Amino acid sequence: MPEFVETRSDDPVAARLLQDYFDSRELGFTTHPGGYRVVHPDPAAFVPPAGVFLVVRDDAGVPVGCGGIRRIADRDGAVTYEVKHVWIEPGSRGRGWSRRLMERLEAHAVALGAGWVVLDTNESLEAAQHLYRSSGYEDVEPYNDNPNATHWFAKRVG
Repeated sequence: MPEFVETRSDDPVAARLLQDYFDSRELGFTTHPGGYRVVHPDPAAFVPPAGVFLVVRDDAGVPVGCGGIRRIADRDGAVTYEVKHVWIEPGSRGRGWSRRLMERLEAHAVALGAGWVVLDTNESLEAAQHLYRSSGYEDVEPYNDNPNATHWFAKRVG
């Protein structure tokens, strides 16, 4: 059973996981014109009440993944949080930990008053799109101008 530890996104462990995330995105975005643009998150955006950043630790306590939520502009008059940087190391995938991480992030968003949770992703991340859709997210029109995104999703949580 994984452990989800609230951590600052600029903590050395979180920073390493984020770099692994960015590296994997750069390698995997072969279909995206211009490649992947790395944008390091503002640590203040992932500190309550603005947001939360979680590090996933495996049964041995080894950090194997991360993800965060941050407050963005309200959607349809409701408080809205955006999921960012959900990632599990390849050797730890296939155990349902991404889904559990998403559930934890959504629970944090609800505790912070969210009515909506949104996220964006790239067409090359087919497994991520499946995870989001099977978790109740629906395709929506773009809500941001993220140059890495080709798909946008939203889920009513409150």
